[in-house]
Amino acid sequence: MADKTVTNRRAVLQASLGAGLGLAALSSLFVVGGLKPKKEITPESEPPKEGDRFVIAEGPDKGKLITLDALPLGGPFVLAWPKDPNTGVVKSGERNNLAMIIRFQPDEYDEETRENTDQGVAVYSAICTHLGCTVSQWLADQKAFLCPCHKGIYDPRRGARVIGGPPPRPLPMLPVKVENGEVVAAGGFLSPVGVAWRRSGAPRV
Repeated sequence: MADKTVTNRRAVLQASLGAGLGLAALSSLFVVGGLKPKKEITPESEPPKEGDRFVIAEGPDKGKLITLDALPLGGPFVLAWPKDPNTGVVKSGERNNLAMIIRFQPDEYDEETRENTDQGVAVYSAICTHLGCTVSQWLADQKAFLCPCHKGIYDPRRGARVIGGPPPRPLPMLPVKVENGEVVAAGGFLSPVGVAWRRSGAPRV
């Protein structure tokens, strides 16, 4: 009888010890998670916002303000960074701020896309929604954006919907307006930029 009592006490102690260790491990996870540094937002990495202008991102005219006249009708697009008009800071410190600016005749866009354009100018994220590569090429015959990594193709006249390759969703659009000939952001990107992992079984959009 005494042996049975001792065995029962040992079982209770072991169970209590196991539960205590489990709670300690769980607590440590919360502590470690709380200590994880948050990404610091600087003027150079701040997301685009209403009122930002855009400058050319590459080439001999890098840093030059983008105007309506700088955008060839019917493409190709121009790679651009947003620029704070008040501070003069170019927001090139965050890759997800990289944008493509394209210009078509207004009636070439579908109705939903046209709502976020002005004078035929549209702005889209240049970060592919597949694996985050830069969408850097133009298919003149299709009037479409091409991501060279895995051949994702997007139609800018239809909200940058996917018309080829593996991307799971369209490129995010940024509403735009034209003021005094300058391309101006009318807000931030309308959907998450880059890779947005979907839940298993969630529909593609």
